Amino acid sequence: MTNERTPNPHQQSQPAHHHDHAPEQKPISSQKALLGVALVLVVAVLLGVLGIMSRRSADAVLAQRTHDQAAPSVIAEIPKPGTPVDNYVLPGNVTAYTDSPIFARTSGYLTHWYFDFGARVKKGDLLAEIATPELDQQLAQAEADLNTARASAGNAKIQADRYAGLVKSDAVSRQDTETFTTQAATTSSAVKSAESNVQRLKELQSFEKVYAPFDGIVTARGVDTGQLINQGAANELFHMQAIQTLRVYANVPQVYSQSVKRGSKIDLTFAEYAGRIFQGTLVRTADAIDPVSRTLLVEIDVDNRAGQLLPGSLAQVHFKTPPAGPTFIVPASALIFRREGLRVGTVVNGNVAHLVPVIIGEDDGATVQIVNGIGAGDKVIQDPPDSLIEGEKVYLEGANNQASPGGK
Repeated sequence: MTNERTPNPHQQSQPAHHHDHAPEQKPISSQKALLGVALVLVVAVLLGVLGIMSRRSADAVLAQRTHDQAAPSVIAEIPKPGTPVDNYVLPGNVTAYTDSPIFARTSGYLTHWYFDFGARVKKGDLLAEIATPELDQQLAQAEADLNTARASAGNAKIQADRYAGLVKSDAVSRQDTETFTTQAATTSSAVKSAESNVQRLKELQSFEKVYAPFDGIVTARGVDTGQLINQGAANELFHMQAIQTLRVYANVPQVYSQSVKRGSKIDLTFAEYAGRIFQGTLVRTADAIDPVSRTLLVEIDVDNRAGQLLPGSLAQVHFKTPPAGPTFIVPASALIFRREGLRVGTVVNGNVAHLVPVIIGEDDGATVQIVNGIGAGDKVIQDPPDSLIEGEKVYLEGANNQASPGGK
């Protein structure tokens, strides 16, 4: 008998529990895996190449910027044309025709001086007197020695003459005769020596009086009464200059050296005589170019008998020359002084420095005249750095200059 249970309507039915299972994943194929790895490698390589290129680009930009920063900044301008040169003015040093310091030739004490500085004296005028008591005593002693020597020489000569007469009759021996003859010659030489010594001391004694050696003016007095005077160049007693004719020395640039001729008349001007022209004569040249300054030394003599001009002053010497070619005016600061000579910096090919040898004419301190070396279209560097070298890249500044590619 089957026991069947009657469903209880009051009993809730229990829902059936179903277990959910995840869908099965299909395995990745080997081709897809290799493709993924390849894509990753390509991306990594691209990123590496991009990084390297970026660093190289940055290095190149840094190097270019460093190079541009290293290029000196300069201002270059076209030089101004100058007037044709048919005359030029140079400074001249005015000196006395004769300039002489006067020293003592003997030692002693200054007893008196007769002319002070500024005095005009004639040749042979007595300037000062020196007392030399020691020298006077030496002279007196030398004169006494001379008298003694003369007496001895006279006695020796008498004896020699007597024996020379007696030896003929064989009254005296020949040996004694020769002895007295030799003695006479010896004493005669002693007399000459004593006379020379006396003359020397007299010459020294004559220097007790100091005389003017030429016509001129006393420009300095370095001693006073009672001062001890030492022989030699230790103490300068006076200083004299002859100013009747003055010498004017000037250094002519090499480019004008062939235009100066001996005997030509040269005009001179002086600051203390505004508007007045003095004339001198070119009397001599050095006939050689100074290798340091590349100039020719010339001397111009000026008549100064009126005494208007003073030695030691500065003159403006006006030289005349045949007209030269075109000239240009540049600032004095544009000049570059190098061991090989005077140079001016120019800019070529847009941004390349080129050092040009030049010859200058007039120089007024602020500007100089270039008579040879540059042309009308050259760009001259106005204030070049000392380190500027030939072929160096430069950076041009200023409104009139165009910056070169790759510049600052």
